[in-house]
Amino acid sequence: MVGARATLPTTPRRSSPSNTTASVKRSSVTDSLSVANPPDVDRRLPAVLTDFDDTAAAQNVAELLLHRFGHPTWTDVRERFRQGELSLKEYQEITFREMTAGKEAMQTYVRENACFRDHFGELALFCADHSIPMCIVSQGLDFYVQALLDEAGWPDMPVHAVRAEFEDGGRITKYAYDFTYPDAPELGNSKALMVRRFQEQGYHVFFAGDGRSDFEAGEVADTVFAHRQMADMCSDAGIAYTPFTDFGPVLNALCRYVAQI
Repeated sequence: MVGARATLPTTPRRSSPSNTTASVKRSSVTDSLSVANPPDVDRRLPAVLTDFDDTAAAQNVAELLLHRFGHPTWTDVRERFRQGELSLKEYQEITFREMTAGKEAMQTYVRENACFRDHFGELALFCADHSIPMCIVSQGLDFYVQALLDEAGWPDMPVHAVRAEFEDGGRITKYAYDFTYPDAPELGNSKALMVRRFQEQGYHVFFAGDGRSDFEAGEVADTVFAHRQMADMCSDAGIAYTPFTDFGPVLNALCRYVAQI
């Protein structure tokens, strides 16, 4: 056992993990590890934080839902966001308030049409087996993140995302942000703030992301995995990172780290 799980506040947990969790096979990348143990090695316990849309999930699940259930004008709102007229927080709130379907229909669509990136399940199983905290850190909405975790057999994985509150008819009426900077609540949730919270508890944080909103976390995380826009931004800023297209590199690095502490 590596260590106990973090006690950070999480979204309410649901039922115990389903039996599908146990059926995930250990990856060969965890086999035959042989790592030197120098006296000055970082011996902090590891924690794994990952973005959701286009990172943990192979798709941008928010846009998957918008293409299926969004108001016809949602692409106009997206263009305003891309031009810098709206923040990500504003763009998301506007478009999801105008959805033509309720919560249940959207969650069903996610379960049927989205999937996790390769080796995500093996990484989650390795973390569970070694009591390593692993969580989703997202500026997206909790209900669609949870839908995919439930479908994949990881219902108890902590989700730090925007909490969407629904009316009886299934439409979103309110958004709640649980990890914002006090002096910048208009920016919404901060992934860097969540990374720092884990570091303050003594963890070496592994962070994986893909976009502009992930870059601030990459600036402060201990081990960084990046692709797409985040990789370009890290390169421009001189931040060391490992490129990835699936979670094999994350699992490899975590296994090596665990073997040396």
